[in-house]
Amino acid sequence: MNVLVVAAHPGDEILGPGGTIARHVEEGDLVYTILLGEGITSRREEDGVAPTAELISLKQNAMEAAGIIGIEKIFFFDFSDNKFDTVPRLRIIKAIESVKEEIQPEVIYTHHRNDLSIDHRITFDAVLTAFRPLAGETARRILSFPVPSSTEWYAPAGETAFTPNVFIDVSATFGKKIDAMKAYKGEIREYPHPRSPEALETIAKTWGLTVGMNYVEPFALVRELQP
Repeated sequence: MNVLVVAAHPGDEILGPGGTIARHVEEGDLVYTILLGEGITSRREEDGVAPTAELISLKQNAMEAAGIIGIEKIFFFDFSDNKFDTVPRLRIIKAIESVKEEIQPEVIYTHHRNDLSIDHRITFDAVLTAFRPLAGETARRILSFPVPSSTEWYAPAGETAFTPNVFIDVSATFGKKIDAMKAYKGEIREYPHPRSPEALETIAKTWGLTVGMNYVEPFALVRELQP
């Protein structure tokens, strides 16, 4: 089975479904990742000039993380960080569709629709457009994931909040998630930041407690087609 993770920034693919990706790989599935944004210039850009060395380093971190967790291939698109709203939406959709045509995924993971990051929100919308349930569509399941220090920092209420209804046991693969996240040397943080290894473990255990498991990654089911 081909699985596709569509993430806005390098690191999101590990912070969200990292343990689940590793589980897919262990079960024999092929997992591919789209990283739509370059993920760095909004924090380090000076006078409109992107720090090329840092961008290269971040991509190398992504490749190292992919090797640890078992991702088959990463597709980089380098849309400007935290500026997806300045890009014609069709360009983002077409980027996703180009990968879709190449790998014909059956399962899709992407960001939750309600998130502090505008890039995450636009990514969700673009995925739903790229994977419209038309005749011949190969994608049978779309799930959305939260990203620590982004989804929970938004201020949704009621039905707009992230409310998972799919819980995946990642007890056997959680260690790979942490190792892969550590490959992102500039993205990992010190505790009690949500992106610290200790916090990620606490988050996984907390979700696990809600469903009687040890380590869990939570998802909201967006769409499932059962022929």
